[in-house]
Amino acid sequence: MVLINDDSRPRLEAWLAEATGATRVSVADEGRLGGGAISLNLAVTLDVEGGPLAGRHACVLRAQSSAGMKASISKMQEFAVLRAAFDAGVAAPEPIAACADPAVLGTDFYIMRRADGVGAGHKVVKSDEPQRGLARELGRQLGLLHKAGPDTAGLEALPLSDAAPALACIHSYRDWMGEVAARDPVLAWGLRWLEVNAPPPGDLVLCHRDFRTGNYLVKDGKLTAILDWEFAGFGDPMEDLGWFCARSWRFGRNDRQAGGLAGREDFYAGYEETSGRKVDPQAVAYWEAAAYVRWAAIALLQGRRHTSGEEPSLELALTGRMLPEIEMDLLRHLKAVGRTVEETSATEARAD
Repeated sequence: MVLINDDSRPRLEAWLAEATGATRVSVADEGRLGGGAISLNLAVTLDVEGGPLAGRHACVLRAQSSAGMKASISKMQEFAVLRAAFDAGVAAPEPIAACADPAVLGTDFYIMRRADGVGAGHKVVKSDEPQRGLARELGRQLGLLHKAGPDTAGLEALPLSDAAPALACIHSYRDWMGEVAARDPVLAWGLRWLEVNAPPPGDLVLCHRDFRTGNYLVKDGKLTAILDWEFAGFGDPMEDLGWFCARSWRFGRNDRQAGGLAGREDFYAGYEETSGRKVDPQAVAYWEAAAYVRWAAIALLQGRRHTSGEEPSLELALTGRMLPEIEMDLLRHLKAVGRTVEETSATEARAD
């Protein structure tokens, strides 16, 4: 999908000038950025004359992909989430402007500031020593994000389910999986386990829903930006913690359960520091099980985008083929959770 060319550039520059209050804006397209299987990310530099943004700015233009995906929100909703996160003090890229007029580039898009740093998960976790400070800072950031909720200004367009968060998620997973939800024994068991063990509804917060190693940038060991907000929505706060700690996002460093960086205690401590709530390990374990089921559902969706012919892509095809690995992680986790329950029950029985 080519967004910026000789025909569209004048329209984009005129729209940007109006949106930013500038007298003139020049846009230099520096090419597509890596990552982002859901969205198209273009590196752009804006030369702005006049108005509050006068100067040169390294930015990213994020546009809806040609096929899209059920699990993701719209670019206008994503921009609103990014604005709410940035205003809450989260290390999110500063949002600049959003456009829903197809006459400009042919699709919805928004522009945000570009951040420096390394994002590739296998590189982020390479350190010989646990990165306890980074894990704790990520916990702090998540705690700040979870201060936003359904009453936060600007998030009115974000969907809000009447069902309890866990049950709403299970319904979504089944919908994304289609017939595979009943045909695949591991996924069928995982979904049933989630139903039987669903926690009661509690606080409802703004969740990132893809808060993990690989979706943030690090420079000189310090966090510079949290990226990829296209799955955000209202949910249980422990959902984001379970996703971050899932084995899928440790990039081989399974000895460091918090995103391949450090132990959970550092991540949890940072979260409690800013969120104002205690981490519930049992609830996190539930949402980690949900993370594997959800990741399996997303892998199926990604694979279908390729096999359907809508969006032929080696990356999407390979994601679809990850299903057996994700299912093995789910089975490992449910076995560990069951063992913990048995040990707890035995300890209580001895006490009686």
